[in-house]
Amino acid sequence: MLRRYGHPGVMELREVPRPAAAPGEVLVRVRAAGLNPIDFKTRDGGLRVITRLRLPLVAGSELAGEVAAVGAGVTRFAVGDRVFARVDKRRLGAFAPYAAVQESLVAAMPASLGFVEAASLPLAGVTALQALRDELAVAPGDRVLVTGGAGGVGTLAIQVARALGAEVTTTASVRGEELVRSLGAARVIDYRSERFADVLHDYDGALDLTGGQDLTDAFTVVRPGRTVVSVAGLPDATTARVDLDAGPLKAALLWAASSAIRRRARRAGVRYRYLFMRPSGADLAALAALVDRGEVRPVVDRTFPFADIAAAFAYLERGRAKGKVVVELPDDRA
Repeated sequence: MLRRYGHPGVMELREVPRPAAAPGEVLVRVRAAGLNPIDFKTRDGGLRVITRLRLPLVAGSELAGEVAAVGAGVTRFAVGDRVFARVDKRRLGAFAPYAAVQESLVAAMPASLGFVEAASLPLAGVTALQALRDELAVAPGDRVLVTGGAGGVGTLAIQVARALGAEVTTTASVRGEELVRSLGAARVIDYRSERFADVLHDYDGALDLTGGQDLTDAFTVVRPGRTVVSVAGLPDATTARVDLDAGPLKAALLWAASSAIRRRARRAGVRYRYLFMRPSGADLAALAALVDRGEVRPVVDRTFPFADIAAAFAYLERGRAKGKVVVELPDDRA
């Protein structure tokens, strides 16, 4: 439960009423939930400019589990179905034994996966898919840069880009090199000893997952007229309009806040796009198909019992995880 914004102690485990499935909703008995940087940034209050939440609420962005009940009008799911979802950004609710989720945000789990692996996919996987397929329009033969390839989004972005036919270059530490190569990266640059801007040029697109100097450098390695997508830079007016369905005031504020970074992109002749992924059951179904075809596999760094979620967040916030961190909920039927 997130009671107020602040340090880790503002989140606490407490009993909450079991939600009901409203019309158009699916009630999911949560078996596992993924942890993401966006979760602790939300807790800290760092995303209040982008998304305002009505506190207190149950936190958590993504889940996998079994359908416990369906609301009126639900036609695609039945009790007992194994599903996964990136929940509504304004409601959250994944860190609980049960969560009510709009049918349009839910998809059948990949048949080849268990709950823990499935719970690691929705947020990072759909982010990668929307960035590469929709924003970068990756095509066979393209050369794509993905910064931070060993992280939660990066491990999936490498694989999605490869499934779309691209040749992928990524940045990673020596410790992460073997992992990213096993996922399909053709070239790996050790960010601790080399700047990719010194050795790369004429790329067809870049997905920035690390921000800072890496984002600025990405503008210099992408061909003029192409795009750099970031999830670690500053949101812009397009973010407000397309990803957040925000009004003109918020769009104007984000346009002003991102003016310096957009200026750098213009000087390099490239387009800048900050992506705040849009939850989508259809995109989850597309991701599940890639998994079941063997083109994408989840990478779970570590799993914690739900009772140890505070320790799981402490581990995630140290920034050393290779892949995703997931908490597993007990089976209340046992």
